Amino acid sequence: MDYRQALNYIENTGKFGSRLGLENVSRLLDILGNPHRDLRIIHVAGTNGKGSTCSFINSMLIYQGYNVGLYTSPYLEEFNERIKINNVNISDEDLAQSVSRVSDAIGQMIEEGCDHPTEFEIITACAFLYFRDRDVDFAVIEVGLGGRLDATNVCIPLVSAITSISMDHTEYLGDTLARIAFEKGGIIKNKRPVVLYQQSDEVESVISSICSERYSELFITENDKIEYISEGMSSQSVNLEVMGHFYSGIEISLPGRHQARNLAVALSVLRLLEISSDISQVDTEALYRSIRETRWPGRMEVIKTEPLTIIDGAHNPDGAAILSESVDRYLVGKKINLVFGMLRDKDILSVAKLLAVRADRIIITEPESPRAASSAEVHGIILEALRGEDVPDITEIPDIEEAVRHGQSMAGDGEAVIYAGSLYMIGRVRSLLRKMYDIQ
Repeated sequence: MDYRQALNYIENTGKFGSRLGLENVSRLLDILGNPHRDLRIIHVAGTNGKGSTCSFINSMLIYQGYNVGLYTSPYLEEFNERIKINNVNISDEDLAQSVSRVSDAIGQMIEEGCDHPTEFEIITACAFLYFRDRDVDFAVIEVGLGGRLDATNVCIPLVSAITSISMDHTEYLGDTLARIAFEKGGIIKNKRPVVLYQQSDEVESVISSICSERYSELFITENDKIEYISEGMSSQSVNLEVMGHFYSGIEISLPGRHQARNLAVALSVLRLLEISSDISQVDTEALYRSIRETRWPGRMEVIKTEPLTIIDGAHNPDGAAILSESVDRYLVGKKINLVFGMLRDKDILSVAKLLAVRADRIIITEPESPRAASSAEVHGIILEALRGEDVPDITEIPDIEEAVRHGQSMAGDGEAVIYAGSLYMIGRVRSLLRKMYDIQ
């Protein structure tokens, strides 16, 4: 099997849909020799911020001298982004080899009468297999959906981390914060420490209860122990205290106060690994450098400064609230041109209420997905969201490439262009902008 055949194989498994549960992936991994059991894993769940938190942890460990595997989803521009070692994407050849071995194991499963694994189960198995074969020191694993029944939850991690929890994927996870928190808290394992992003009492109560039942020590970050020294669109500097340890003048290249809070989660994970002697004493200089060098594409990412061009995968109310806060904080006085597209199964109205009211012009486009909401449908929802407010100039341009060209051309001096609403859209936009401006 070559690379193209491997991608086709993965894509064709989409017909098996999305299925939560651990029975099938457990059998698949058993046939493959249970590679996940040979890995030292940090497992990260949450609604928003889990990707950034994974990236912080990954970078910290690399700069401390360890070989680190990173498994995240979805990808923005290239499938191989999902599986990395030391920030290098899995090669086409290695991906093809891993998929071939997994497909052979699936053949045995089918002969046994098992259900065919889903796309996510297959990719997860490939990641575990690749990390074991390459003998990584640590594997940082991002949950795909929920936690309790997510395919990644077959692992027994050194530490579990849970980032900000909010309303998303309610059709799978439940329609209250407590129910969603219960699903996210499903990654908590017996007698394994847990780090939780400070958030609502409702969420903290659920997570605390699960930790008590499983004799797992819980560490909750403290937002009031973060001091913001300077803030801007490209970076920020903070002082913060984590688990009794003080960090002074940390430079973060990811904008937004939520990223400092995500960093507090990551630093807590690192402290627990150090306390448990899973890692040697932390080199502080290397730690600060690793934080400064951490990037997470597609989240408040500045692609170009003139016109100021920002892409952000805000696709749920919590993500939109974070983006809105950043607009209010960093873009005061700038006209905002919003290029907006969302999937039909997301809470378009709530997101539009947060973002559309801050826009001076809006271009509505359509993510390249069968789940995309039509530009006409989104237009109607935006008008509903703006009821009682001044309605900005709104244009429907379903084609993303045309929407990008129009969005960049209409931005005048001192204006900003923000692309938001769907990660599926953001990846395509990022590729188009990089090609347009010859950005490597």
